[in-house]
Amino acid sequence: MPRKLTIAIASGKGGTGKTTLSTSLAAILVERGEDVVFLDCDVEEPDGHIFLKPQGIQSQPVNVMIPRIIPEKCNFCGACGDACQFNALAVLADRVMVFPSLCHSCGACYHICPEKAIEEIPREIGTINYGNGQGVKFFEGRLNIGEALSPPVIKVLRSVPNGSRITIIDAPPGTSCPVIEAVRNTDFVVLVTEPTPFGLHDLKLAVEMVRAMNLPFGVVINRADMGDDRVEKYCKSERVDILLKIPFDRRLAEEYSEGSMTLISNPEYAGGLVTLMNDIKKRIEKNGTGDSQR
Repeated sequence: MPRKLTIAIASGKGGTGKTTLSTSLAAILVERGEDVVFLDCDVEEPDGHIFLKPQGIQSQPVNVMIPRIIPEKCNFCGACGDACQFNALAVLADRVMVFPSLCHSCGACYHICPEKAIEEIPREIGTINYGNGQGVKFFEGRLNIGEALSPPVIKVLRSVPNGSRITIIDAPPGTSCPVIEAVRNTDFVVLVTEPTPFGLHDLKLAVEMVRAMNLPFGVVINRADMGDDRVEKYCKSERVDILLKIPFDRRLAEEYSEGSMTLISNPEYAGGLVTLMNDIKKRIEKNGTGDSQR
């Protein structure tokens, strides 16, 4: 039986074409008979639905556990406040103030309280939405407006039971905690960039991140015929493989603005996506998936 594959599409910065590539890759694999799940882990600004247009959407809340003080048991000893690394608890002379938005749900206060004066209660911070779009099993995480912690939503999204052979992840941009949560334990990471000074700067950070996580990766250069050649020179000097170059094409920009699947609707680009996926499969078969734990 063919092994299951999880491919993350990431980028050091936003606006490089990450969602365009991830949604198109998922859709074209389905067209070729694959069973594909798409996870939109860009939970602060999910937009994969614009292109895959999922139907029959259902939702479930994402909760985190936060402390609630039991007044009749609390003696205001301060142990909970001292244990909290995020200043989510302030112990005063006659009460304990809880700041839910600062709480990271680590449970330290709950476990350290000598009086057992803390209980944990759920607080909703986002939702998981799921449906089916163009044959792709579509899942997205959506962080509630005003919430600051996206990793818990991404963690729940990544843990959704998934029996499909191929999982495509649209990771958040950047190199911070949300991205790390999204690409953790994947089989291969595709870093999408553009040939500009900003693209090169953030690509370097992204390369450092995936190397630190010991994840196999390669680069896709979008709008490859614009800008300069410094991205290619960097990849060559760092022995980073460029998997695909997508030229600037006004038709792609126009179709993108209309929410169309910009790459698979153009045969000359669709073939490149198939080649890209076959290349990734060969690399995984040859080199393995690094030290990612499954």
